[in-house]
Amino acid sequence: MDLVLDSPPPESVHHKSSINEKLKNKLQNSVFWASCLRQVSSLGQKDMVDFMDLLLSPASKVLNNWFEADVLKATLATDAVIGSTASVHTPGSGYVLLHHVMGETDGERGIWSYVEGGMGSISKAIGNAAIEAGAHVVTNAEVSRLLIENSSTVCGVALADGTEVHSSIVLSNATPYKTFMELVSNDVLPDDFVRAIKHTDYSSATTKINVAVDKLPEFHCCKLEHPHAGPQHVATIHIGSESMEEIHSACQDAVNGVPSRRPVIEMSIPSILDKTISPPGKHVINLFVQYTPYKPLDGDWQDHDYRESFAQKCFTLIDEYAPGFSTSVIGYDMLTPPDLEREIGLTGGNIFHGAMGLDSLFLMRPAKGWSNYKTPLKGLYLCGSGAHPGGGVMGAPGRNAARLVLQEVGERT
Repeated sequence: MDLVLDSPPPESVHHKSSINEKLKNKLQNSVFWASCLRQVSSLGQKDMVDFMDLLLSPASKVLNNWFEADVLKATLATDAVIGSTASVHTPGSGYVLLHHVMGETDGERGIWSYVEGGMGSISKAIGNAAIEAGAHVVTNAEVSRLLIENSSTVCGVALADGTEVHSSIVLSNATPYKTFMELVSNDVLPDDFVRAIKHTDYSSATTKINVAVDKLPEFHCCKLEHPHAGPQHVATIHIGSESMEEIHSACQDAVNGVPSRRPVIEMSIPSILDKTISPPGKHVINLFVQYTPYKPLDGDWQDHDYRESFAQKCFTLIDEYAPGFSTSVIGYDMLTPPDLEREIGLTGGNIFHGAMGLDSLFLMRPAKGWSNYKTPLKGLYLCGSGAHPGGGVMGAPGRNAARLVLQEVGERT
């Protein structure tokens, strides 16, 4: 997969181009496909069939083929549905499982790490590197629209305060919907492109709850007599899903328009390793919760009592595994799908900027014919998770897009 993740998809040229440009494009695409064929041939037929089975199958089938214990299968299955509205039985969810476990930390495959200072530290590090390289970074500057000339070329952005910033190149890591449906007038985009972006699946059933506690949870299954930090607190802790059928049932609740009666919860406690994010004796706990519909039929996420009721349902479920957890809560912050959309600009609350189904990957992401970061507007590039290869903390869409822009700028000069 590394070759595919680290390369722009092989698209054909769109605009009127010279014979040299067309030949160069065909050559580049041929090189890409030749590399893919070499990879396939090196796998051999058996491994290639296994690989295709993993890509196309439901996660439940993949996990049933490899493992026996229900608890282990359920623990691994959450990576196949995280951030989505899919079930473990959804065809193609096997790829989402692969997407979450094929990453690496310091060269070690499948390893997840905490970031000191919280996830925002990654953005700060990237920003600092850019500043050192001569970039000028402006924050708290909301973009209200893209500036377009001749109905075909981007020439900068207009900020909410009226300021105009002019540039012949604009890269957007907003969602495809936000970029093309809200920042650009539809009459300058091809109709088929507008339809594709408009009807992309941006649904999400994920809620994030950040909790401050005055003591660590004590899991009765560990049978430990002391409250100190141990290996049981360091990794991801899975709550409320002891079989894949329980995950499927939680998903069906959301399909029926209500939050899961028994939510699927992934808990992590970053303050165990990162002492910079909480005072001594206190801890920060992150809960990734599914499934929570964007518009529940039995209430409204804007209703304080409804929100409180769901949060308490999650805390009570954790109490089953760590008695007394609810009483340890000092405070919490809950971000439902509408909150994620409003506060962070994630259309539909989808953390991947769009579903990661097989119909929305590679040459189809964000739309057929526009998978290589270029857009119908000259000078505008998409570089966020809505572009290939999708979501996750890996930076591949941005890196690939930046390399493409640098290449094209170099060719012009």
